Amino acid sequence: MGSLFYLNKYFKRYKSLIFLGIIFILISNIAQVYIPLLLKDTIDALQNNLSKDLITEYAVLIVLAAIISGIFRFLIRQTIIVVSWKIEYDIRQDFWSHIQRLPLRFFQNNSTGNIMAHATNDISAVRMYVGPAVMYSIDTITKFIIVLAIMISLSASLTFYSLIPLPILSYFVYKLSKKIHKKFTLIQEKFSELTTKAQENFSGIRVIKSYVREQNEVDDFSRLSSDYLKRTMEKVKIQALFMPLLYLITGVSIIVVILVGGNMVINGTFTLGGLAAFISYLGLLIWPTIAFGWVANIIQQADASMKRLHNILNEQYEIEDTSETNNSIESIKGDIEFENVTFQYRDNLPKVLDNITLKIPRGSSMAVIGHTGEGKTTLVNLISRLYDVTGGSIKIDGNPIKTIPLKVLRKEIGSVPQETFLFSDTLANNILYGVKEKDMDLVRKVSSIAKLDKDVESFPNSYETILGERGITLSGGQKQRACLARALAIDPNILILDDSFSAVDTNTEEEILNDLRVFMRGRTSIIISHRISTVKNADNIIVLNEGKIAEQGTHEELVNLGGIYADLHFKQLLEEELKELG
Repeated sequence: MGSLFYLNKYFKRYKSLIFLGIIFILISNIAQVYIPLLLKDTIDALQNNLSKDLITEYAVLIVLAAIISGIFRFLIRQTIIVVSWKIEYDIRQDFWSHIQRLPLRFFQNNSTGNIMAHATNDISAVRMYVGPAVMYSIDTITKFIIVLAIMISLSASLTFYSLIPLPILSYFVYKLSKKIHKKFTLIQEKFSELTTKAQENFSGIRVIKSYVREQNEVDDFSRLSSDYLKRTMEKVKIQALFMPLLYLITGVSIIVVILVGGNMVINGTFTLGGLAAFISYLGLLIWPTIAFGWVANIIQQADASMKRLHNILNEQYEIEDTSETNNSIESIKGDIEFENVTFQYRDNLPKVLDNITLKIPRGSSMAVIGHTGEGKTTLVNLISRLYDVTGGSIKIDGNPIKTIPLKVLRKEIGSVPQETFLFSDTLANNILYGVKEKDMDLVRKVSSIAKLDKDVESFPNSYETILGERGITLSGGQKQRACLARALAIDPNILILDDSFSAVDTNTEEEILNDLRVFMRGRTSIIISHRISTVKNADNIIVLNEGKIAEQGTHEELVNLGGIYADLHFKQLLEEELKELG
């Protein structure tokens, strides 16, 4: 249960409300346990020719005690249960904030469905511990103590006999709770698989339909659902033993009280009213006894969920501002320098970049070209500190990159990644994603540079057109140009284009590049592409091969060199000629 101690910091935030809730529990329980005492006095008085006025008085007192108990029972829920929802909100916010700060490495190793399961099922299971489990624990413990004290005051010997079955009950609760804990952990793992499968299907629905795999996906989902159902039913069968077992054992206690207490009444050592009150108190103990088992069940489930959440909440941020950070840096100009930079994703994996040394002066353009898997994207990801170098160093404006506040660094870099991503929102809001205020003039300006403005004219609501999930309503080229407009909207001092024109025709690409040259004057631009036509006008071109800089120079210099670049150039010229002939 150690993982649940993590929740103490949340309890401290609402300690005044929780304390008030505990007071309400005590008042409600005192009023409730007072009713059997009134019943005892009423029955005993009936045997002594009770007057009509006294009967009325007892009846009023019983009703009044019930009303007081009910009112404060309502107030308990308005404090402790409300606190549980507030804590769930806090945990969810902290979880979300933590997730946002985790490095890309975490998302590469964890599926979206698994993370979603943590954010839904696991947090809800923890809330059940924070609210109902805590409330009923305090409620049952205080009620148990008060009732037990009164029962002992009525008859210590009868109390002893009535409680004999309870140790047996405690043993079964302990054994069943351990089994439930194991089963619930397996259920949550299977739920993660189920969520992952659903998420992948929704995201990849076009691929599924294209390959006519609908029935296969239905069958796979059915198999996972059956496994989830099987594990859930195993837990349900164990839980089903709780209530019958609890009622059986408490029922045995009532039989013992009737037999032993009845003989005491016959022998004159106990009053009839006392026996009636005793049975009532035993009835009041039935729910606390049952609640102990129910609460134990909730705690086991919450503990299993909290351990799963801990696995994420204990993940290190890796990339964040540290004591090295120089907070006086408020902007960057764009001078970039790599010094013997080496990078590998894990210690047991080969180097992706090996001893990279280069300079990119402010206001210049650099292009990166090379075959697939040579580390081009990794190179530019290091500039945004999406990863940290494993060897060497990167400097921007002469400052080691780790000394630049992350917010400042990324605010000054406009990046258009290989994989386009657009939100299910308006086109305007997607373009202005990195801008605080809505500025339609800015939207039109950057859309014009990205050559998206003419396409927008055909959209039903112009820039206010709602895009489908991941921009599904746009073509591949339109998505890339929308992402380019989004990068330009933040007015970056460094622009990174990672194969950003692969779905754009060469004529439109040429127009965009001409406008970009004007927009990027005095700024630094880095272009990754497989097309020679995209990179040929760059001030400097580097060719990556096996993670190293194999060639470097201008277009003319590299063509004359007769190496990798020249070979790519020749092949692409040949392809263009074949297209014209074909």
